[in-house]
Amino acid sequence: MTKFFLLLSAAAIAAPAYAQDIPDPDAPELVVTATRAAQPLSEIGQAVTVIDRAEIERRQTTVVSDLLATTPGVTVTRNGTVGALTSVRIRGAEADQTLVVIDGVRVNDPSSTGGGFNFGNLLSSSVERIEILRGPNSVPWGSQAIGGVVNIITAAPTEGVQARANAEYGYADSVFASAGVSGKSGPVSGSLTGGYLRTDGISSAASGTERDGYRQYGATGRVGVEFAPGIGLDLRGYFADSKVDIDDGFDPNTFVVADSPAYGTTQELYGYAGLHANLADGRFNNRVAFTIADINRDNYSQPGGDVTFIGRGRSERYEYQGDFRPLDQVRIVAGVERENSRFNDGFTFADTGITSVYGQLIVKPLDVLTITGGVRNDDHDDFGSHTTFGANAALALRTGTTIRASYGEGFKAPTLYQLFSDYGNRDLDPETARNFDVGVEQAFLDNRARVGVTYFNRRTRNQIDFRDCSPAELTTANSICANRPFGVYDNVARAKADGVEFTLALLPVDALTLTANYSYIDTENRSIGDNFGNVLARRPRQTASVDADYRFAFGLSVGGTVTMVGDSFDDAANTTRLDGYALAGMRAELPIGERFAVYGRVDNLTDARYETIAGYGNYGRAAYGGVRLRLK
Repeated sequence: MTKFFLLLSAAAIAAPAYAQDIPDPDAPELVVTATRAAQPLSEIGQAVTVIDRAEIERRQTTVVSDLLATTPGVTVTRNGTVGALTSVRIRGAEADQTLVVIDGVRVNDPSSTGGGFNFGNLLSSSVERIEILRGPNSVPWGSQAIGGVVNIITAAPTEGVQARANAEYGYADSVFASAGVSGKSGPVSGSLTGGYLRTDGISSAASGTERDGYRQYGATGRVGVEFAPGIGLDLRGYFADSKVDIDDGFDPNTFVVADSPAYGTTQELYGYAGLHANLADGRFNNRVAFTIADINRDNYSQPGGDVTFIGRGRSERYEYQGDFRPLDQVRIVAGVERENSRFNDGFTFADTGITSVYGQLIVKPLDVLTITGGVRNDDHDDFGSHTTFGANAALALRTGTTIRASYGEGFKAPTLYQLFSDYGNRDLDPETARNFDVGVEQAFLDNRARVGVTYFNRRTRNQIDFRDCSPAELTTANSICANRPFGVYDNVARAKADGVEFTLALLPVDALTLTANYSYIDTENRSIGDNFGNVLARRPRQTASVDADYRFAFGLSVGGTVTMVGDSFDDAANTTRLDGYALAGMRAELPIGERFAVYGRVDNLTDARYETIAGYGNYGRAAYGGVRLRLK
């Protein structure tokens, strides 16, 4: 596998910001994640990957994290079966340092220990578009955006009425179905999408034999009303109810994960209500909004058994953003926000808040050059004030060459659990990171080929980690460990990551699309102690993905994806090695008339056995087939 990685790194030179397919040069890609305002991709100096609905359907992907795992700089780990705890790490950062946004709502869970987001319950039913920004970006987004931002956007209504549906069946008695309808007439628009997934799953314990099933039903919706040209109301909602069987037992002889009758439930409710006013012929756009994220989690020892864990997390945000263009070459994006969050784990109830103000200046001194700079201040009710800076530039030459460079800072406020639980510390400082990257991208052959490369360097300080307290520290005056026999959270960790991201995109003929990417990420634990200098846990140095699709003249399309992940360590001490692996999948789709299509796929074609977390298994070879309907 090492030889393959080396060959791929030499052949596939990657773009710092790209869509998965070759874009239409006459229809520039618009991205909102970089500044929270729509910008052409060619004007963004940061590293962004875009996945649209067409690719989601082409890849026949059910779980969003499976798509993310094939993008540059991203690694994914899962505790076994579909629906189990799933973590996404960007450029070697902690999973809790990935900010997740769904339709403008920050959805990281305030009730989780590190404030992270569980990707296990995020399905593709209603997802229209995914934007992945790699690197710190706290100026527009605030806390949590240290590793990067995953921005999920559901379908927006278009003129007329459209509908789509699909249903599939496959391995482990899995049933996945979704349907959506959207439309727009005059000043009113709306959309509604529903989805359902049920599967017997696999044993999450690699040594187990009992299948761990999963079930989710959910829906998303949008309503828009234009009261007058450029002035209107936007309502968005997301709901998901999930249940997953959990293997949380341990074999008393081998101390490895073992089968268990336990299970967990999660209810997620995210909402957005906003008013927009676009004035001065679109030169002064304003938005005020209220958002809510409410997550309820419960674990049970067995069906009908005792509750072993509860988590109640809720965050509410009030925000204003203005987007002002005093000149064609100058754009100002600025805003003010207030977030209130709270959590309850059955033992501790706590709440806090943060007030933020930010501003970004986007300047185009030349048609081919865009420079962006910004600053943000966050005033936290408990740890105080923190200021963040960022800047980037994009030079898009008419020769097809694009040069990008960026400097970004990120911070992550201490979570409510880290501040107020029995192990909490109200004197914690926020985690901080700074990152710079530089990249070049080149288009050839009338944009039928694109290659590029990006180098990045990130340093993280003041990471919050759990600290054990020695007997001597318990009685030391003014020690953070005084009267803390079970330990305490403290700002004790540091980390660094350097790497290179490569991609290649080819359209040799209209019917054939080829894409590839390779990432080399070198992480290092810089925390003083026994693990100083070690590789960060569950961060493989090398990952790669190759994707190809061909469409025949009579409509049949066939394709395949190969994903490779290098060796890593499961623990900070680097004593438990996780072997690298390669996964190959094949797919096909055949249209029947203008409205129907049948499709099928085989995942993990070679039936590879691998672990992303020690003791937890993953799916072997699995086949699925389905039918798709689309009305326009």
